Amino acid sequence: MEYNAKNSKRWAIVGQRPTFGLALYEFAKENPNILAVVADVTNSAGLGRMKADLPEQVINTGIAEQNMMGIATGLASEGYTVFTSSFAPFQAMRCLEQIRVNQGYMGQRLVMVGLASGVAYGELGFTHCTLEDMSLLRSIPNVAVVTPADAMEVVKIVEAAINYKDSVYIRLMDKTNIPIVYEDDYDFAIGKAVPLIEGGEVAILANGPVVYYALQAAKRFTEETGKTVAVYDMHTVKPIDTELLDKLAKQAKAIITVEEHYTIGGLGSAVAEYYSDKPNRLPVYKLGFPDVYPHGASHETLLKDFGLDADGIYNKIKSIG
Repeated sequence: MEYNAKNSKRWAIVGQRPTFGLALYEFAKENPNILAVVADVTNSAGLGRMKADLPEQVINTGIAEQNMMGIATGLASEGYTVFTSSFAPFQAMRCLEQIRVNQGYMGQRLVMVGLASGVAYGELGFTHCTLEDMSLLRSIPNVAVVTPADAMEVVKIVEAAINYKDSVYIRLMDKTNIPIVYEDDYDFAIGKAVPLIEGGEVAILANGPVVYYALQAAKRFTEETGKTVAVYDMHTVKPIDTELLDKLAKQAKAIITVEEHYTIGGLGSAVAEYYSDKPNRLPVYKLGFPDVYPHGASHETLLKDFGLDADGIYNKIKSIG
C-alpha cells in the first residue's frame, strides 16, 4: 500500500468502510492465509471485490454473528489470519460472550471490525449506534481496541493488525467524504499515540474522526491566544500509551480527552485510571457522551449537541486554558 496524498484523498472520499475492504483485499492478494468471515456484510464492509476475485478467502455466514465468531475462531486455531466484520452493535455486543471465551480466555487471535460505530447512523436511532463498544472490549484480556482518525489510518491499522500479537477490535465510524488528518506517510504502531501538535500546558488526547475537530479547535485557540495546545491521536485505547501519559504528567497541566463514545469506560476512563495511582496526577477533562441514550439525529447534530465538534472542543480548551 502506498501512503500518500493521492490515496489519502481517494480513501477519504469513499469513507472508512470501503477503505477497510480495499486494504484487506490488497493484503489478502499477497497473503492467501488472510481470510474474511462476515455476517452478511460483504458489500457493507467494502469486501465485494475481494469476494469476486478471491472467493475462497471470504466466508459469509449470513445474519448469524455468533456463528461467525465460532467459525472464525476455528479457522484461527488452524493458523489463519482471520478478520470478522459486522455492524458494531452486533460485532461488539451480540458476540461479546464468544469474544470473552474464544479471544479472551482461549487466546485465539482474530481481527474484529465493527462497522459504523459511534453515532454515524444517529438518525436511525440507537439500535444502530454504538457508544459502549470500547468499554466492553477493553475489559477483556488479550484484545486491543483501536479507532482510526481517518481513512488512511484505517489502512495503517489493518496492516498492523495482521501481525499483532493479540486480537484487535477496529472501531470504524463511517461517513463518505470524511475529514483528512493524514496526507502523508507516518509511523504507526498499535499502542503508540501519534503526535500531531506538541508542546503546551493543555494536551488533547482524541481518537476517531473527532481528532480532526480537536486539531481545528487547538489551532483556533493558538491563533487567538498565542498559546500552544498539544494534540495527540490516541487511536489505541488498549493498550494505552503509558509512555506518552508519563511524559505529559511532567510537562502538561491538564488533559482533555475527546471521543465519540460514552465517557464511561472509554478513552477518558482509560487515561484517568492510569493516573489514579500515580503521584503526579493530572486533571482529566472528559468530552464524550454522558450516561444517556441521546435523541435520534444526524451525526453532525449529535456531535454539536454534545460538544464534540470544533466549537465544543474549543470552548472546553478556553475554560481551562
